[in-house]
Amino acid sequence: MHEFSVRKAALAGAAGALIAGALAGTPALATEGYFQHGYSAIQKAEGGAGVANPEDAMTLASNPAGLVDVGNGVEVGLSWFSPHRKYSVSAGPGFVAPGDTGGGGVTSNWNNFAMPNVAYSDQLTDHSAWGLAMYGNGGMNTNYPNVANGICAFMGGGSGVYCGGKAGVNLMQMFITAGYAWRSGNLSIGVAPNLAIQMFDAKGLIAFSGLSSSPADMTSGKIDTSVGAGVRVGAIWAVSPSFRLAVAGATPTWMSKFSKYKGLFADGGGFDIPANVSVGAAWDATPVVTLMLDYKHIFYSDVNSVGDSSSVPKLFGANGGPGFGWKDVDVIALGASWKVAPTLALRAGYAHNSNPIGAADVTLNILAPGVVTDHITAGFSAQVTDNSTIDLAGTYVPTNSVSGPEVTPAGPTGRTITLSMHQYDVTLEWRYKL
Repeated sequence: MHEFSVRKAALAGAAGALIAGALAGTPALATEGYFQHGYSAIQKAEGGAGVANPEDAMTLASNPAGLVDVGNGVEVGLSWFSPHRKYSVSAGPGFVAPGDTGGGGVTSNWNNFAMPNVAYSDQLTDHSAWGLAMYGNGGMNTNYPNVANGICAFMGGGSGVYCGGKAGVNLMQMFITAGYAWRSGNLSIGVAPNLAIQMFDAKGLIAFSGLSSSPADMTSGKIDTSVGAGVRVGAIWAVSPSFRLAVAGATPTWMSKFSKYKGLFADGGGFDIPANVSVGAAWDATPVVTLMLDYKHIFYSDVNSVGDSSSVPKLFGANGGPGFGWKDVDVIALGASWKVAPTLALRAGYAHNSNPIGAADVTLNILAPGVVTDHITAGFSAQVTDNSTIDLAGTYVPTNSVSGPEVTPAGPTGRTITLSMHQYDVTLEWRYKL
């Protein structure tokens, strides 16, 4: 009876934290395009690898088949995420604000975000389990100051990057998911339907209003909400006691449209969350050392608002209209875990992803400069009581840049725009074994 009460209390607490976390979620610009490279401290410390090596209930976000291997528990985590975004423009007359005359460019000035995650897992039998999780999938964020821009005098006045004062976007994507997994012999299979909530606002894009199918619904600064659903499935095959292979994937998350931004996003405000697929391997090289290798593909180009070229000869918001020109992203992640003692594990990882933004689309992607490609990670897990463990992860994302021609509706201006970004991430998590 006591065990049932503890589990019931833990489940109620997890559900409450899920709701609170969803309401408190803060938009940010994530790392693999706009997806996070991991969804728990363990995953992040190992470079986002581990689809074949489940270690906590947040396996729901990567491979729900792993639920059958993580036991009974609840975990709560919080990430401090700090992306640093800027753009610069070469000398000469042009379209976007050039920033300071010393060539330092314009820097987005909103650099600190908190992102929660919560998960609960329940081992039903030796061969089945279920769980719940809430996590931030990612998002986009920029917030450029109201800098001087001489071209605005020829566009009816004003100032700012695009003559609309302060400019930027905020996109938050939050997932709530329930999953079930079962094992037969050396094969585990899991399924996890996802409910997603998106919030978005954009400001300062006055210079594009004349190119919109609905100018009043392009850059209002008003917050809009979108909801939708999809499903994630996965499998893990224990080839031997020390070697595992895995595959996992998620359908597109089909979202309702952002009606307040039907003049910005293609197809009248469409903004589905793209599908993705992962394969991975995990090898217990020794009884205390595990090595992991993952590959992931994210289908950004399948979402018109994201993947359509920004120079499509149609109005913004129209069916098949302009997007951000993002290409699909491929990710290779390496991770390692070393159990140096029964109560302490050290972790490290490295991941490299392709850059979704090409030179031809830099003008619009000032708003979403997701150009980083490398993630260097480390962390540890320390058991502090018989049932409690603290996980800590740190991620450094070095600066990467993409340059391309400044392009206006009338064509290239002759100037070059350079987008650049670097990031930091620290995640602290508490796990309690039931």
